[in-house]
Amino acid sequence: MTTALTVFQQFAVLLLIAAALGLIAGWLKQPLILAYIVMGVAAGPALIGWAAPAEALGLLAEFGVTLLLFAVGLKLDPRLVRHLGPVALATGLGQLGFTIVIGYAICLLLGYDWVTALYVSIALTFSSTIIIVKLLSDKREIDSLHGRVAMGFLIVQDIAVVIALMILGSLRESPEATVWQVALVTLAKLAGAAAVVWVALRYVVPQVARRAARSGELLLLVSIAWGVLAAAGGELAGFSKEVGAFLAGFTLAATPFRDAVAARLAGLRDFLLLFFFIELGLRLEVGAIGGELLPAAILSAFVLIGNPLIVLAIMGVMGFRARTGLLAGLTVAQISEFSIVFVAMGVTLGHVGGNALAVTTTVGIVTIAASTYMILYAERLYEALAPVLAIFERKVPYRETRGALAPHDEAQPEVIVFGMGRYGQRLAEQLARDGRQVLGVDFDPELVRAAVRHTVPVRFGDASDPALLDDLPLAGAKWAVLTMPDPDVALALVAALRAHRFRGRIALAVRSGEDIRRLSRAHPDLLLRPFQDAADHAARLLAAELSH
Repeated sequence: MTTALTVFQQFAVLLLIAAALGLIAGWLKQPLILAYIVMGVAAGPALIGWAAPAEALGLLAEFGVTLLLFAVGLKLDPRLVRHLGPVALATGLGQLGFTIVIGYAICLLLGYDWVTALYVSIALTFSSTIIIVKLLSDKREIDSLHGRVAMGFLIVQDIAVVIALMILGSLRESPEATVWQVALVTLAKLAGAAAVVWVALRYVVPQVARRAARSGELLLLVSIAWGVLAAAGGELAGFSKEVGAFLAGFTLAATPFRDAVAARLAGLRDFLLLFFFIELGLRLEVGAIGGELLPAAILSAFVLIGNPLIVLAIMGVMGFRARTGLLAGLTVAQISEFSIVFVAMGVTLGHVGGNALAVTTTVGIVTIAASTYMILYAERLYEALAPVLAIFERKVPYRETRGALAPHDEAQPEVIVFGMGRYGQRLAEQLARDGRQVLGVDFDPELVRAAVRHTVPVRFGDASDPALLDDLPLAGAKWAVLTMPDPDVALALVAALRAHRFRGRIALAVRSGEDIRRLSRAHPDLLLRPFQDAADHAARLLAAELSH
Protein backbone atom coordinates (compact mmCIF):
# COMPACT_ATOMS: atom_id res chain seq x y z
CA MET A 1 0.00 0.00 0.00
CA THR A 2 1.34 3.42 -0.92
CA THR A 3 1.42 6.23 1.59
CA ALA A 4 1.22 9.98 0.97
CA LEU A 5 3.63 10.71 3.80
CA THR A 6 6.95 12.28 2.87
CA VAL A 7 10.20 10.74 4.09
CA PHE A 8 10.51 13.39 6.80
CA GLN A 9 6.94 12.75 7.94
CA GLN A 10 7.61 9.00 8.03
CA PHE A 11 10.63 9.65 10.24
CA ALA A 12 8.56 11.84 12.55
CA VAL A 13 5.87 9.17 12.98
CA LEU A 14 8.43 6.39 13.38
CA LEU A 15 10.22 8.31 16.12
CA LEU A 16 6.94 9.05 17.91
CA ILE A 17 5.94 5.38 17.90
CA ALA A 18 9.49 4.35 18.90
CA ALA A 19 9.32 6.68 21.90
CA ALA A 20 5.92 5.31 22.95
CA LEU A 21 6.98 1.68 22.61
CA GLY A 22 10.26 2.50 24.35
CA LEU A 23 8.33 3.74 27.38
CA ILE A 24 6.31 0.51 27.43
CA ALA A 25 9.50 -1.57 27.11
CA GLY A 26 11.07 0.34 30.01
CA TRP A 27 8.00 -0.31 32.14
CA LEU A 28 8.29 -4.02 31.33
CA LYS A 29 12.06 -3.91 32.11
CA GLN A 30 12.85 -4.92 28.54
CA PRO A 31 15.69 -3.65 26.31
CA LEU A 32 14.64 -1.03 23.75
CA ILE A 33 15.88 -3.24 20.90
CA LEU A 34 12.70 -5.31 21.17
CA ALA A 35 10.48 -2.25 20.93
CA TYR A 36 12.25 -1.05 17.79
CA ILE A 37 12.00 -4.40 15.97
CA VAL A 38 8.33 -4.85 16.90
CA MET A 39 7.60 -1.30 15.76
CA GLY A 40 9.29 -1.87 12.40
CA VAL A 41 7.31 -5.08 11.82
CA ALA A 42 4.02 -3.40 12.76
CA ALA A 43 4.59 -0.21 10.74
CA GLY A 44 5.99 -1.91 7.65
CA PRO A 45 4.28 -3.21 4.55
CA ALA A 46 3.74 -6.61 6.17
CA LEU A 47 1.05 -5.28 8.56
CA ILE A 48 -0.11 -1.64 8.62
CA GLY A 49 1.70 -0.84 5.41
CA TRP A 50 2.13 2.92 5.76
CA ALA A 51 5.90 3.00 6.14
CA ALA A 52 8.34 1.42 3.69
CA PRO A 53 12.14 1.17 3.83
CA ALA A 54 13.65 4.36 2.45
CA GLU A 55 17.16 5.04 1.22
CA ALA A 56 17.67 7.59 3.98
CA LEU A 57 16.57 5.07 6.61
CA GLY A 58 19.02 2.52 5.23
CA LEU A 59 21.89 5.02 5.38
CA LEU A 60 21.12 5.88 9.00
CA ALA A 61 20.93 2.16 9.76
CA GLU A 62 24.42 1.67 8.29
CA PHE A 63 25.77 4.50 10.42
CA GLY A 64 24.15 2.93 13.48
CA VAL A 65 25.83 -0.45 12.93
CA THR A 66 29.14 1.30 12.19
CA LEU A 67 29.04 3.24 15.46
CA LEU A 68 28.01 0.09 17.33
CA LEU A 69 31.13 -1.76 16.18
CA PHE A 70 33.22 1.36 16.81
CA ALA A 71 31.93 1.47 20.41
CA VAL A 72 32.68 -2.26 20.87
CA GLY A 73 36.28 -1.69 19.75
CA LEU A 74 36.47 1.31 22.05
CA LYS A 75 35.83 -0.78 25.16
CA LEU A 76 38.50 -3.36 24.29
CA ASP A 77 41.49 -1.96 26.11
CA PRO A 78 44.57 -3.57 24.47
CA ARG A 79 46.08 -4.11 27.92
CA LEU A 80 42.99 -6.08 28.93
CA VAL A 81 43.18 -8.19 25.77
CA ARG A 82 46.87 -8.95 26.44
CA HIS A 83 46.05 -10.11 29.95
CA LEU A 84 42.87 -11.97 29.06
CA GLY A 85 42.60 -14.63 31.72
CA PRO A 86 42.65 -18.35 30.99
CA VAL A 87 39.20 -18.73 32.56
CA ALA A 88 37.58 -16.17 30.25
CA LEU A 89 39.46 -17.55 27.24
CA ALA A 90 38.60 -21.19 27.96
CA THR A 91 34.97 -20.41 28.82
CA GLY A 92 34.53 -18.13 25.81
CA LEU A 93 36.08 -20.53 23.30
CA GLY A 94 34.32 -23.51 24.86
CA GLN A 95 30.94 -21.81 24.70
CA LEU A 96 31.52 -20.74 21.10
CA GLY A 97 32.60 -24.24 20.04
CA PHE A 98 29.88 -26.23 21.79
CA THR A 99 27.11 -23.80 20.80
CA ILE A 100 28.11 -23.91 17.12
CA VAL A 101 28.38 -27.71 17.03
CA ILE A 102 25.14 -28.42 18.92
CA GLY A 103 23.26 -25.57 17.23
CA TYR A 104 24.40 -26.79 13.81
CA ALA A 105 23.14 -30.31 14.55
CA ILE A 106 19.78 -28.94 15.73
CA CYS A 107 19.43 -26.80 12.58
CA LEU A 108 20.16 -29.80 10.34
CA LEU A 109 17.54 -31.85 12.20
CA LEU A 110 15.07 -29.00 11.66
CA GLY A 111 15.56 -29.37 7.91
CA TYR A 112 17.81 -26.41 7.10
CA ASP A 113 20.50 -26.78 4.43
CA TRP A 114 24.09 -26.84 5.69
CA VAL A 115 24.84 -23.18 4.81
CA THR A 116 21.75 -21.86 6.60
CA ALA A 117 22.45 -24.19 9.54
CA LEU A 118 26.01 -22.86 9.77
CA TYR A 119 24.92 -19.21 9.67
CA VAL A 120 22.18 -19.69 12.27
CA SER A 121 24.36 -21.79 14.60
CA ILE A 122 27.11 -19.15 14.52
CA ALA A 123 24.52 -16.44 15.18
CA LEU A 124 23.37 -18.35 18.28
CA THR A 125 26.83 -17.98 19.88
CA PHE A 126 26.86 -14.16 20.10
CA SER A 127 25.45 -12.58 23.27
CA SER A 128 24.46 -8.95 23.65
CA THR A 129 27.25 -7.03 25.36
CA ILE A 130 25.07 -3.92 25.59
CA ILE A 131 22.23 -5.71 27.38
CA ILE A 132 24.47 -7.71 29.72
CA VAL A 133 26.55 -4.69 30.76
CA LYS A 134 23.36 -2.71 31.41
CA LEU A 135 21.74 -5.45 33.51
CA LEU A 136 24.90 -6.25 35.50
CA SER A 137 25.48 -2.53 36.11
CA ASP A 138 21.91 -2.10 37.35
CA LYS A 139 22.48 -5.04 39.73
CA ARG A 140 25.93 -3.66 40.71
CA GLU A 141 27.56 -6.96 39.70
CA ILE A 142 30.06 -5.83 37.06
CA ASP A 143 32.92 -6.20 39.57
CA SER A 144 31.68 -9.50 41.02
CA LEU A 145 33.40 -12.77 40.19
CA HIS A 146 30.71 -13.96 37.77
CA GLY A 147 30.47 -10.45 36.30
CA ARG A 148 34.18 -10.35 35.53
CA VAL A 149 34.12 -13.86 34.04
CA ALA A 150 31.12 -12.88 31.89
CA MET A 151 32.84 -9.71 30.67
CA GLY A 152 35.90 -11.82 29.83
CA PHE A 153 34.09 -14.27 27.59
CA LEU A 154 32.08 -11.43 26.03
CA ILE A 155 35.43 -10.03 24.86
CA VAL A 156 36.18 -13.43 23.30
CA GLN A 157 32.80 -13.29 21.56
CA ASP A 158 33.47 -9.76 20.27
CA ILE A 159 36.77 -10.87 18.77
CA ALA A 160 34.98 -13.87 17.20
CA VAL A 161 32.42 -11.47 15.70
CA VAL A 162 35.19 -9.50 14.02
CA ILE A 163 36.79 -12.64 12.58
CA ALA A 164 33.39 -13.82 11.30
CA LEU A 165 32.78 -10.44 9.66
CA MET A 166 36.23 -10.60 8.07
CA ILE A 167 35.40 -14.00 6.59
CA LEU A 168 32.13 -12.64 5.21
CA GLY A 169 34.02 -9.69 3.76
CA SER A 170 36.35 -12.13 1.97
CA LEU A 171 33.35 -14.06 0.62
CA ARG A 172 31.73 -10.85 -0.58
CA GLU A 173 34.91 -9.93 -2.44
CA SER A 174 35.45 -13.44 -3.92
CA PRO A 175 32.18 -15.39 -3.80
CA GLU A 176 33.65 -18.37 -5.67
CA ALA A 177 36.66 -18.77 -3.36
CA THR A 178 37.41 -22.12 -1.73
CA VAL A 179 37.61 -22.64 2.04
CA TRP A 180 41.41 -22.59 1.97
CA GLN A 181 41.48 -19.43 -0.12
CA VAL A 182 39.08 -17.73 2.29
CA ALA A 183 41.25 -18.85 5.25
CA LEU A 184 44.43 -17.51 3.64
CA VAL A 185 42.79 -14.24 2.65
CA THR A 186 41.37 -13.83 6.17
CA LEU A 187 44.79 -14.48 7.76
CA ALA A 188 46.39 -11.99 5.37
CA LYS A 189 43.74 -9.44 6.25
CA LEU A 190 44.28 -10.06 9.95
CA ALA A 191 48.02 -9.51 9.51
CA GLY A 192 47.44 -6.37 7.46
CA ALA A 193 44.90 -5.06 9.96
CA ALA A 194 47.30 -5.74 12.84
CA ALA A 195 50.02 -3.74 11.05
CA VAL A 196 47.66 -0.80 10.39
CA VAL A 197 46.42 -0.88 13.99
CA TRP A 198 49.99 -0.92 15.31
CA VAL A 199 50.98 2.11 13.22
CA ALA A 200 47.81 3.96 14.23
CA LEU A 201 48.34 3.13 17.91
CA ARG A 202 51.98 4.15 17.85
CA TYR A 203 52.12 7.22 15.62
CA VAL A 204 48.70 8.62 14.74
CA VAL A 205 45.76 8.22 17.09
CA PRO A 206 47.30 9.32 20.45
CA GLN A 207 48.69 12.56 18.98
CA VAL A 208 45.50 13.47 17.10
CA ALA A 209 43.29 12.58 20.08
CA ARG A 210 45.44 14.70 22.41
CA ARG A 211 45.02 17.74 20.18
CA ALA A 212 41.29 17.16 19.70
CA ALA A 213 40.70 16.66 23.44
CA ARG A 214 41.01 20.42 24.02
CA SER A 215 37.33 20.55 23.04
CA GLY A 216 34.80 17.89 23.94
CA GLU A 217 32.79 18.52 20.77
CA LEU A 218 35.89 18.35 18.60
CA LEU A 219 37.00 15.11 20.27
CA LEU A 220 33.63 13.51 19.47
CA LEU A 221 33.70 14.78 15.88
CA VAL A 222 37.27 13.56 15.29
CA SER A 223 36.43 10.16 16.84
CA ILE A 224 33.35 9.65 14.69
CA ALA A 225 35.21 10.83 11.58
CA TRP A 226 38.00 8.34 12.35
CA GLY A 227 35.52 5.52 12.87
CA VAL A 228 33.54 6.24 9.69
CA LEU A 229 36.73 6.73 7.65
CA ALA A 230 38.10 3.40 8.90
CA ALA A 231 34.74 1.76 8.12
CA ALA A 232 34.87 3.08 4.55
CA GLY A 233 38.52 1.99 4.27
CA GLY A 234 37.65 -1.47 5.57
CA GLU A 235 34.95 -1.79 2.96
CA LEU A 236 37.37 -0.75 0.19
CA ALA A 237 39.95 -3.25 1.48
CA GLY A 238 37.40 -6.06 1.44
CA PHE A 239 37.01 -6.34 5.22
CA SER A 240 33.52 -4.83 5.65
CA LYS A 241 32.51 -1.53 7.19
CA GLU A 242 31.90 -3.22 10.54
CA VAL A 243 35.44 -4.56 10.88
CA GLY A 244 36.97 -1.22 9.91
CA ALA A 245 34.87 0.58 12.52
CA PHE A 246 35.80 -2.01 15.18
CA LEU A 247 39.52 -1.59 14.52
CA ALA A 248 39.18 2.21 14.64
CA GLY A 249 37.57 1.96 18.07
CA PHE A 250 40.26 -0.46 19.21
CA THR A 251 43.00 2.05 18.36
CA LEU A 252 41.27 4.70 20.48
CA ALA A 253 40.80 2.29 23.40
CA ALA A 254 44.47 2.61 24.39
CA THR A 255 44.25 6.40 24.83
CA PRO A 256 43.28 8.24 28.05
CA PHE A 257 40.26 9.66 26.20
CA ARG A 258 38.39 6.39 25.63
CA ASP A 259 35.91 6.96 28.48
CA ALA A 260 35.16 10.52 27.40
CA VAL A 261 34.57 9.41 23.81
CA ALA A 262 32.46 6.42 24.87
CA ALA A 263 30.28 8.57 27.13
CA ARG A 264 29.66 11.17 24.42
CA LEU A 265 29.14 8.55 21.73
CA ALA A 266 26.63 6.38 23.60
CA GLY A 267 23.55 8.51 22.96
CA LEU A 268 24.29 9.05 19.27
CA ARG A 269 25.11 5.35 18.80
CA ASP A 270 21.86 4.22 20.40
CA PHE A 271 19.83 6.76 18.42
CA LEU A 272 21.28 5.70 15.07
CA LEU A 273 21.10 2.01 15.97
CA LEU A 274 17.38 2.51 16.41
CA PHE A 275 17.08 2.91 12.63
CA PHE A 276 18.84 -0.40 11.98
CA PHE A 277 16.29 -2.30 14.02
CA ILE A 278 13.40 -0.28 12.59
CA GLU A 279 14.60 -1.04 9.07
CA LEU A 280 15.06 -4.68 10.01
CA GLY A 281 11.48 -4.83 11.25
CA LEU A 282 10.22 -3.05 8.13
CA ARG A 283 11.91 -5.58 5.87
CA LEU A 284 10.82 -8.66 7.77
CA GLU A 285 8.00 -10.66 6.23
CA VAL A 286 5.43 -11.70 8.82
CA GLY A 287 4.65 -14.75 6.70
CA ALA A 288 8.28 -15.84 6.89
CA ILE A 289 8.24 -15.43 10.68
CA GLY A 290 5.03 -17.47 10.92
CA GLY A 291 6.63 -20.31 9.01
CA GLU A 292 9.63 -20.35 11.36
CA LEU A 293 7.81 -20.38 14.70
CA LEU A 294 8.53 -24.03 15.56
CA PRO A 295 12.26 -23.85 14.66
CA ALA A 296 12.48 -20.51 16.49
CA ALA A 297 10.88 -22.03 19.60
CA ILE A 298 13.31 -24.98 19.61
CA LEU A 299 16.37 -22.77 19.00
CA SER A 300 15.18 -20.28 21.63
CA ALA A 301 14.94 -23.11 24.18
CA PHE A 302 18.47 -24.16 23.26
CA VAL A 303 19.82 -20.63 23.76
CA LEU A 304 17.89 -20.04 26.99
CA ILE A 305 18.73 -23.42 28.57
CA GLY A 306 21.60 -24.93 26.57
CA ASN A 307 23.95 -21.95 26.52
CA PRO A 308 23.89 -21.44 30.33
CA LEU A 309 24.38 -25.19 30.84
CA ILE A 310 27.40 -25.18 28.51
CA VAL A 311 29.02 -22.35 30.50
CA LEU A 312 28.01 -23.99 33.79
CA ALA A 313 29.62 -27.29 32.78
CA ILE A 314 32.85 -25.65 31.55
CA MET A 315 33.21 -23.54 34.70
CA GLY A 316 32.42 -26.55 36.86
CA VAL A 317 35.24 -28.53 35.24
CA MET A 318 37.53 -25.52 35.79
CA GLY A 319 36.85 -25.58 39.53
CA PHE A 320 34.11 -23.00 40.03
CA ARG A 321 31.05 -23.43 42.18
CA ALA A 322 27.68 -24.05 40.54
CA ARG A 323 26.37 -20.69 41.71
CA THR A 324 29.16 -18.77 39.96
CA GLY A 325 28.76 -20.89 36.83
CA LEU A 326 25.00 -20.33 36.65
CA LEU A 327 25.18 -16.57 37.25
CA ALA A 328 27.84 -16.24 34.54
CA GLY A 329 26.03 -18.68 32.23
CA LEU A 330 22.75 -16.77 32.36
CA THR A 331 24.47 -13.83 30.66
CA VAL A 332 24.71 -15.88 27.43
CA ALA A 333 21.05 -16.94 27.49
CA GLN A 334 20.23 -14.61 24.59
CA ILE A 335 21.51 -13.74 21.15
CA SER A 336 22.61 -10.25 20.25
CA GLU A 337 22.23 -7.49 17.73
CA PHE A 338 25.43 -8.86 16.15
CA SER A 339 23.62 -12.12 15.43
CA ILE A 340 21.04 -10.27 13.35
CA VAL A 341 23.71 -8.14 11.64
CA PHE A 342 25.69 -11.30 10.83
CA VAL A 343 22.75 -13.16 9.24
CA ALA A 344 21.61 -9.98 7.45
CA MET A 345 25.04 -9.83 5.80
CA GLY A 346 24.58 -13.46 4.73
CA VAL A 347 21.24 -12.53 3.13
CA THR A 348 22.90 -9.61 1.31
CA LEU A 349 25.61 -11.95 -0.01
CA GLY A 350 22.96 -14.40 -1.21
CA HIS A 351 24.26 -17.21 1.00
CA VAL A 352 21.00 -17.64 2.93
CA GLY A 353 17.38 -16.71 2.38
CA GLY A 354 14.97 -14.55 4.32
CA ASN A 355 13.92 -17.54 6.43
CA ALA A 356 17.34 -17.51 8.15
CA LEU A 357 16.93 -13.84 9.05
CA ALA A 358 13.35 -14.43 10.18
CA VAL A 359 14.24 -17.30 12.53
CA THR A 360 17.29 -15.46 13.90
CA THR A 361 15.27 -12.30 14.60
CA THR A 362 12.48 -14.30 16.25
CA VAL A 363 14.99 -16.13 18.44
CA GLY A 364 16.52 -12.75 19.29
CA ILE A 365 13.19 -11.28 20.37
CA VAL A 366 12.27 -14.32 22.49
CA THR A 367 15.65 -14.83 24.15
CA ILE A 368 16.35 -11.16 24.86
CA ALA A 369 12.94 -10.79 26.50
CA ALA A 370 13.19 -13.98 28.56
CA SER A 371 16.87 -13.72 29.55
CA THR A 372 16.38 -10.19 30.88
CA TYR A 373 14.17 -11.57 33.65
CA MET A 374 16.44 -14.59 34.13
CA ILE A 375 19.41 -12.28 34.82
CA LEU A 376 17.40 -9.91 37.01
CA TYR A 377 16.16 -12.81 39.17
CA ALA A 378 19.27 -14.99 38.89
CA GLU A 379 19.67 -15.46 42.66
CA ARG A 380 16.14 -16.79 43.06
CA LEU A 381 16.64 -19.04 40.06
CA TYR A 382 19.79 -20.47 41.64
CA GLU A 383 18.04 -21.08 44.96
CA ALA A 384 15.32 -23.05 43.17
CA LEU A 385 17.77 -25.09 41.05
CA ALA A 386 20.65 -25.51 43.54
CA PRO A 387 20.04 -29.22 44.33
CA VAL A 388 19.99 -30.12 40.62
CA LEU A 389 22.98 -27.93 39.72
CA ALA A 390 25.21 -29.71 42.24
CA ILE A 391 26.11 -32.25 39.53
CA PHE A 392 28.03 -29.48 37.71
CA GLU A 393 30.26 -28.81 40.72
CA ARG A 394 33.45 -30.63 41.65
CA LYS A 395 33.77 -32.19 45.08
CA VAL A 396 36.31 -29.49 45.82
CA PRO A 397 35.67 -26.38 43.68
CA TYR A 398 39.31 -25.38 44.12
CA ARG A 399 39.04 -21.94 42.53
CA GLU A 400 36.61 -20.93 45.26
CA THR A 401 37.64 -23.19 48.13
CA ARG A 402 37.50 -21.38 51.40
CA GLY A 403 40.24 -23.27 53.22
CA ALA A 404 42.83 -22.95 50.46
CA LEU A 405 42.41 -19.21 50.34
CA ALA A 406 42.13 -18.35 54.04
CA PRO A 407 44.99 -16.16 55.31
CA HIS A 408 47.31 -17.28 58.05
CA ASP A 409 47.73 -15.99 61.62
CA GLU A 410 44.15 -14.79 61.88
CA ALA A 411 43.30 -13.18 65.26
CA GLN A 412 39.85 -13.10 66.83
CA PRO A 413 38.14 -10.18 65.03
CA GLU A 414 36.16 -7.41 66.67
CA VAL A 415 34.60 -6.50 63.32
CA ILE A 416 33.71 -8.77 60.39
CA VAL A 417 33.22 -6.93 57.11
CA PHE A 418 31.17 -8.83 54.53
CA GLY A 419 31.90 -7.56 51.02
CA MET A 420 35.45 -6.32 50.35
CA GLY A 421 34.75 -4.05 47.42
CA ARG A 422 36.16 -0.54 47.31
CA TYR A 423 34.01 0.69 50.19
CA GLY A 424 34.33 -2.43 52.35
CA GLN A 425 38.09 -2.69 51.85
CA ARG A 426 38.65 0.99 52.67
CA LEU A 427 36.48 0.66 55.78
CA ALA A 428 38.30 -2.47 56.96
CA GLU A 429 41.77 -0.99 56.38
CA GLN A 430 40.89 2.20 58.28
CA LEU A 431 39.59 0.18 61.23
CA ALA A 432 42.79 -1.89 61.17
CA ARG A 433 44.92 1.27 61.19
CA ASP A 434 42.97 2.40 64.27
CA GLY A 435 44.09 -0.75 66.06
CA ARG A 436 40.94 -2.85 65.61
CA GLN A 437 41.02 -6.54 64.77
CA VAL A 438 39.15 -6.90 61.47
CA LEU A 439 38.28 -9.86 59.27
CA GLY A 440 37.05 -9.41 55.70
CA VAL A 441 34.81 -11.86 53.87
CA ASP A 442 34.29 -11.85 50.10
CA PHE A 443 33.21 -14.34 47.40
CA ASP A 444 35.78 -13.16 44.83
CA PRO A 445 38.75 -15.58 45.06
CA GLU A 446 41.04 -13.24 43.13
CA LEU A 447 40.40 -10.49 45.67
CA VAL A 448 41.04 -12.95 48.52
CA ARG A 449 44.38 -14.01 47.00
CA ALA A 450 45.41 -10.37 46.61
CA ALA A 451 44.44 -9.63 50.21
CA VAL A 452 47.38 -11.57 51.65
CA ARG A 453 49.53 -8.56 50.72
CA HIS A 454 47.41 -6.23 52.85
CA THR A 455 46.96 -5.66 56.58
CA VAL A 456 43.41 -7.02 56.74
CA PRO A 457 42.96 -10.82 56.58
CA VAL A 458 40.24 -11.88 54.14
CA ARG A 459 38.43 -15.19 53.93
CA PHE A 460 36.60 -16.55 50.95
CA GLY A 461 32.87 -16.83 51.58
CA ASP A 462 29.62 -16.57 49.67
CA ALA A 463 26.81 -14.77 51.46
CA SER A 464 24.28 -17.05 49.77
CA ASP A 465 26.00 -20.17 51.14
CA PRO A 466 24.07 -21.46 54.20
CA ALA A 467 27.30 -22.99 55.60
CA LEU A 468 29.27 -19.73 55.45
CA LEU A 469 28.65 -18.64 59.04
CA ASP A 470 29.57 -22.07 60.47
CA ASP A 471 33.25 -21.44 59.73
CA LEU A 472 33.46 -17.80 60.84
CA PRO A 473 34.62 -16.65 64.32
CA LEU A 474 31.31 -14.99 65.19
CA ALA A 475 31.41 -15.60 68.95
CA GLY A 476 33.84 -12.81 69.83
CA ALA A 477 32.88 -10.33 67.09
CA LYS A 478 31.23 -7.10 68.23
CA TRP A 479 30.10 -5.91 64.82
CA ALA A 480 29.12 -7.45 61.48
CA VAL A 481 29.27 -4.88 58.69
CA LEU A 482 27.47 -5.82 55.47
CA THR A 483 28.62 -3.74 52.48
CA MET A 484 27.41 -5.90 49.55
CA PRO A 485 25.44 -3.90 46.95
CA ASP A 486 22.56 -6.37 46.53
CA PRO A 487 19.92 -5.70 49.22
CA ASP A 488 18.42 -9.20 48.80
CA VAL A 489 21.77 -10.79 49.68
CA ALA A 490 22.19 -8.42 52.63
CA LEU A 491 18.73 -9.25 54.00
CA ALA A 492 19.37 -12.98 53.67
CA LEU A 493 22.68 -12.63 55.52
CA VAL A 494 21.07 -10.62 58.34
CA ALA A 495 18.52 -13.40 58.76
CA ALA A 496 21.29 -16.02 58.77
CA LEU A 497 23.29 -14.08 61.39
CA ARG A 498 20.30 -13.92 63.70
CA ALA A 499 19.53 -17.59 63.11
CA HIS A 500 23.10 -18.33 64.29
CA ARG A 501 22.37 -16.25 67.43
CA PHE A 502 25.01 -13.65 66.58
CA ARG A 503 25.28 -11.45 69.70
CA GLY A 504 27.11 -8.54 68.13
CA ARG A 505 25.62 -5.56 66.35
CA ILE A 506 24.85 -5.32 62.64
CA ALA A 507 25.60 -2.42 60.29
CA LEU A 508 24.27 -2.25 56.72
CA ALA A 509 25.60 -0.08 53.87
CA VAL A 510 22.78 1.47 51.82
CA ARG A 511 23.15 3.20 48.47
CA SER A 512 19.68 4.51 47.58
CA GLY A 513 16.40 5.57 49.09
CA GLU A 514 14.80 2.28 48.06
CA ASP A 515 17.64 0.36 49.78
CA ILE A 516 17.05 2.36 52.96
CA ARG A 517 13.35 1.49 52.97
CA ARG A 518 13.99 -2.20 52.34
CA LEU A 519 16.94 -2.70 54.67
CA SER A 520 15.41 -0.69 57.51
CA ARG A 521 12.83 -3.47 57.85
CA ALA A 522 15.65 -5.75 59.02
CA HIS A 523 16.15 -3.40 62.01
CA PRO A 524 19.95 -3.04 61.78
CA ASP A 525 21.83 -1.31 64.58
CA LEU A 526 23.46 1.11 62.14
CA LEU A 527 22.86 2.24 58.56
CA LEU A 528 25.95 3.37 56.65
CA ARG A 529 25.39 5.70 53.68
CA PRO A 530 28.61 5.62 51.60
CA PHE A 531 27.66 8.32 49.11
CA GLN A 532 25.86 10.60 51.56
CA ASP A 533 28.53 10.24 54.26
CA ALA A 534 31.30 10.99 51.74
CA ALA A 535 29.44 14.07 50.46
CA ASP A 536 28.81 15.31 54.02
CA HIS A 537 32.48 14.84 54.91
CA ALA A 538 33.58 16.68 51.77
CA ALA A 539 31.16 19.52 52.54
CA ARG A 540 32.61 19.88 56.07
CA LEU A 541 36.15 20.02 54.67
CA LEU A 542 35.16 22.70 52.15
CA ALA A 543 33.31 24.68 54.82
CA ALA A 544 36.40 24.57 57.04
CA GLU A 545 38.56 25.83 54.17
CA LEU A 546 36.09 28.61 53.35
CA SER A 547 36.10 29.81 56.96
CA HIS A 548 39.85 30.53 56.86
